[in-house]
Amino acid sequence: MKMKRKLVSELKNSIDEKVNIQGWIYKIRRLKLITFVILRDRSGLVQCIVDNNEFDLSKVKVESVVSIIGDVKESKNTLNSFEVQVENFEVISNVEEELPIEINKENLEVNLDTMLNNRVLSIRHPKINAIFKVQSSIVNGFREFLNKEGFTEIHTSKIVKEGAEGGTEVFEIKYFENKAYLAQSPQFYKQMMVGAGFERVFEIGHAYRAEEHNTNRHLNEYISMDLEMGFIEDEKDIMQVEERLLKFILEVLNKECKEYLNLLQLELPVIQREIPKIEFKEALEILNKEYNKNDLEGDLDPEGEKLLCEYAKERLNSEFIFLTNYPRKKRPMYTMPLGEDGTHSFDLLFRGIEITTGGQRIHNYDMLVENMKYKGFDPNNYESYLSTFKYGMPKHGGLAIGLERITAKILGLENVREATLITRDRKRLVP
Repeated sequence: MKMKRKLVSELKNSIDEKVNIQGWIYKIRRLKLITFVILRDRSGLVQCIVDNNEFDLSKVKVESVVSIIGDVKESKNTLNSFEVQVENFEVISNVEEELPIEINKENLEVNLDTMLNNRVLSIRHPKINAIFKVQSSIVNGFREFLNKEGFTEIHTSKIVKEGAEGGTEVFEIKYFENKAYLAQSPQFYKQMMVGAGFERVFEIGHAYRAEEHNTNRHLNEYISMDLEMGFIEDEKDIMQVEERLLKFILEVLNKECKEYLNLLQLELPVIQREIPKIEFKEALEILNKEYNKNDLEGDLDPEGEKLLCEYAKERLNSEFIFLTNYPRKKRPMYTMPLGEDGTHSFDLLFRGIEITTGGQRIHNYDMLVENMKYKGFDPNNYESYLSTFKYGMPKHGGLAIGLERITAKILGLENVREATLITRDRKRLVP
């Protein structure tokens, strides 16, 4: 009867037992009488001792997939307090050609393009792998918190008739005899589902922006973590939820990801008190007065975001800062106006970049039609969306967090592509 596989992490409980372990060869060191094989599986590394008189490993290469049967023995080595004395060594899949990148170094010493071109190999490196373990916990924390808060997870179409954000930054696709687009966000559907009676909904899914940017902060396909909630007073309710959500996610990372954070030599940010809030106009005044930056009007540029985060950290003792009341002309058509020129909206900046956009939405049909016209859109093109607002819609609002951005910033990565499993940017369609 074939032995059941055990993970490396389980071996500490199997001293003096015979086990079957399977994984990739991380390192091989050949001596005269024995060969040291370091095996890697999803749970860790273990040292295995092979008798050269019993097994010829001269043609076995690093990163080959192997199955090993052997006895677990106590041992003092740099990896564990045990090792495996090999009794049977089987190559499941040998490496056929020279590896384009070296996986078994402490750091992956390749440029970003090489890393992304060889994505499957680069993710095998423990430090790169750790990025996506942390990212998985961010998603789990987002989902767990919102489930506890009475939100329903939804899954909406990514093929749409009109772009939710307006403008030309949409990918057009041929949909049989019609023209369609890839969704820029699930915004319309989130609002429609609030109106459908769910009241509180969230989605974790792909979003698409046909932006020509080729920067370290932009992607053309990314993961958006969205939420929308009804029966609010205004955008402050949404901001309060996000603050509690972020605190919860950081607690989850602190509890579940210590191993990966230690490997990456990182400490998590801390939200000690309420995240500071400043109005957009005040932000422009701060940039002008404190940094002599006066070239902005309706929106921030990357330099402005970095400077405001510096200001928040130095003056307000916070790595997070909310900017509120963005100009009406710069916010989407569904954003609730505030006075003549402002909006009930906000962005959340963190470590030099905007990671969240959110706010209160328009819930009144006539006001929404009027705002569409104000923004230059034809309401007749949005009948399906607009009809929801004819049949009773509560005051509502929501937000969207870019998963790759928040991962990159929590982990101190310079380029958002490093926190992207498979990258789609201006130039990249493979792998």
